[in-house]
Amino acid sequence: MPFIETFIRGLKIFEPQIWEDERGYFYESYNKNTFVAADIHVDFIQDNQAKSSYGVLRGLHFQTGDWAQTKLVRVISGEVFDVAVDLRKDSVTYGKWAGVLLSGENKKQFLVPRGFAHGYVVLSKNAIFSYKCDNFYSKAHEGGIRFDDPVLAIDWHIAPHEAILSEKDKMLPFFSPLS
Repeated sequence: MPFIETFIRGLKIFEPQIWEDERGYFYESYNKNTFVAADIHVDFIQDNQAKSSYGVLRGLHFQTGDWAQTKLVRVISGEVFDVAVDLRKDSVTYGKWAGVLLSGENKKQFLVPRGFAHGYVVLSKNAIFSYKCDNFYSKAHEGGIRFDDPVLAIDWHIAPHEAILSEKDKMLPFFSPLS
């Protein structure tokens, strides 16, 4: 199967089959039947794309309640370090994080279920990041956690002073009050 389980239940790395020759490559970035065969039943309803430069760190973001989202994330060009934090209070891995290097070269994807905070940092000069969501965005239900939270201690693969954050992300709370 093209899915690799992480140590956190439900958080998976998807490695699609790549057909490559002297002309280039082809692969199915998403095929519902492949996911269903792996007992993954997600109805994606929206695709998003972002372009960012080195050091841009987006996250950690999540949606709450009925507006929670499952995301399938990938990089079209460039390289990012992608992170998901388990916010499911009944989970044995609550407050734990897992990360994966995603790039236009390796074509790996990260399946981030509902109940996780998600973020990424660009490690290449530029990156084009793309993701599918199974729910629409709701500003009233958005939440976030500071990228540099000392309890989470995420290794972002860049020095903290290199992180380029939005004004909104600079104001996010630390994880501790959420626990």
